[in-house]
Amino acid sequence: MKKITVLALVAAALAVSACNTISGVGRDVQAAGSAVTSGAEEAKN
Repeated sequence: MKKITVLALVAAALAVSACNTISGVGRDVQAAGSAVTSGAEEAKN
């Protein structure tokens, strides 16, 4: 029973950290997209 509890806690910790990582990647991709858009607008004008 103790092993199951420990494994569940480890799995929960990994799931939470994965969500934070995915969120960070999403923000990075959004920032890169904004930079590309800005560059395209400047080149157009």
